[in-house]
This record gives sequence, structure tokens and C-alpha cells, in this order.
Amino acid sequence: MKGKTSFPPQEGAAPPSRCPDNSAFKQQRLPAWKPQLTIASVLSSFFLIGAFCLTVGVCLVLSANSVREIQIDYSDKCSDCSKLRENSSNWNKECHCSVNFTLKEDILGDVFMYYGLQNFYQNHRRYVISRSDAQLLGRNVNIQRSYCAPFSTYRNGTPMAPCGAIANSMFNDTIDLFYNRNSSVIRVPLLKTGNSWWTDKNVKFRNPESYNLSSAFAGTARPPYWQKPVYLLDEDDERNNGYVNDDFIIWMRVSAFATFRNLYRRVRRIQQFAEGLPAGNYTFQISYNFPVTRFKGRKHVILSTVVWSGGSNPFLGIAYLVSGTAAILTGFVITGIHLKLRKKKTYFQKQ
Repeated sequence: MKGKTSFPPQEGAAPPSRCPDNSAFKQQRLPAWKPQLTIASVLSSFFLIGAFCLTVGVCLVLSANSVREIQIDYSDKCSDCSKLRENSSNWNKECHCSVNFTLKEDILGDVFMYYGLQNFYQNHRRYVISRSDAQLLGRNVNIQRSYCAPFSTYRNGTPMAPCGAIANSMFNDTIDLFYNRNSSVIRVPLLKTGNSWWTDKNVKFRNPESYNLSSAFAGTARPPYWQKPVYLLDEDDERNNGYVNDDFIIWMRVSAFATFRNLYRRVRRIQQFAEGLPAGNYTFQISYNFPVTRFKGRKHVILSTVVWSGGSNPFLGIAYLVSGTAAILTGFVITGIHLKLRKKKTYFQKQ
């Protein structure tokens, strides 16, 4: 039978070596550096880190405190509309309310308008995954295989666009701001585009390809809680319609906490609002559509400026202050232990 011929090992021949090659890497002879922890280096590290954290924390807290912000809760002031919205049979009835407030001082610079929700939990797992990212990219997909159920199709088989619980629960109050100057009422110009992240607007959300949006969404239906189809979200700007609507994109980025705020509009700095919002009397005109009574929620409108560190949330600055204080206290504790042990060592040496 043909095959390889094997020869027995010769007498006196050494067996093959299993040792690693004699190289610096395999023999672990590469140069290395090991820090020598001395009391001076350890204490200096703690005190320097503490001083750095305290400095950054103070800067962040002062920056957050310099933000001008006014927050108005309109849940009770629009109680009549709230009662109307609790009855689902009134979904097609309009309800409007107004909230008056006064700015005692000018709010200078860029002014941002947010809507805030309280006690609205977006962090439930089934709620978070109730969406179809492929559908939001404009692809023709079978949404019955997604996690959108029960907000995927109607009983007659018509698919929802967009599908899922997140899209179905989209915030849909309309908020307008008016400036009461002497005897005239001036509508404050608000920007409703350019508020979402660039990556969301240009990468994560796309409309289906077609010569117009109404034909692109043909054969689909709006979610049950919506009052208009997705291609009519912004009737004034066709580029802000469909899945690339800024309000829709911002809502689809869910919050980790039950109390949160989302950017709604930006004040357009023109005419008498070129420097921001002047002091005076203002009115919020609200078209009330989003019910919150059943889950004991609250709704707010927030007007705020921003600084280099963000909004008026001082959490990050407080975290730095706590970390810096802890590092410095640890340094003092180590110093006390070191002095005590050195004193005891000196005592025994004298004995």
C-alpha cells in the first residue's frame, strides 16, 4: 500500500523542543515600566485630582446657574381640555387654551422652547423596542415581523406608518407664543426645523423614495392616536414631513427617566426679537391634544437659554464637586494614617 515511509527515531537524538523561541517578546524580556508608589506621589495625585474636580465643578455650577429659564405648568390651566381628551371618542374635536405669564427681565441670546412631561415612563423594555428601524429608513419591510405589535397593522391588514408604541404616543400639542406689546399682540417667530441631531436627520431617518410623499405612503395608515398621516405632519414645509419631521425624530429618541423635556422650537431672532425675548407680557396659545390625566402626568412649557456646558441642569457640576471633595478627604485620611504609622515606627526604633 502506497504511503509515506516513516523512519524510527535515531538512537541518541534529542526530542523536539517545546520551549518558546529565544526572542525578547516570547521570553518576556521586553522593557517595562512599573510605577513606584511612594507617599509623596500618592498624596499629590489625590490632592491634584481633587483640586481639578473642584475647579471644574465650580465652573459647571456657576455656568448652569447663569442660564435664564422659565417653566410653566399648564396641566391645570387647561383642565377643561384635559377632561375632553380623556374621552377617546372626542379625538377629532379641537380644544384650545391660553396661559399668560410675564417676563420681568429680558432673556438675551438664543432662546429655546421645550415641552416637558412628568411621570411618563419611556424606559419600559417593550416600549423602547416597539419600533421598526428599517421602516424608518424608508425601506419596504414586513412590519408584522418587527416588534411594533400591537401597533403594526389594523384589523383589515393595513400597515401603520410609522408603526410601534413610541410613534403612536408622540407628543402632539401645538404651542404658539405671543408677545403682548401695549395694545398689540405680536406672534413670536419660532423655528421648527434644525432642532434634531444631524445624524438622526440625515442617517437614521429617511422617507421612502417616490415622486411625492402621499404616493410614497400609499397603502399605509396613520397610527391610531394620530390626527393626521405622517406625510402631513408639517403642512407648511414639505421638507419637514414624513419620517424626517423634526418633532417626530426628537420624540423617537426615548428618555431614560420619567420626567424629561424635549426641544420643541427655537425663537427666530428677527425684528424686535433679534436680541432674544424682551421683558413684558406673553401668552402661550395651546392646542391641547396630548392626554396625561390617566397616568397622573403633568405637562410643562419651558423657555430657556443655553451656555457652553448645556442647560440649567447642575447635576454634572455637583458630581464633580462631590468627587473632588471625596478625593481631598481621602488624601487627608491617608496623610493622617501615614503620620501616625511613621510616629509609631520612630518610637519602636528608639526602643
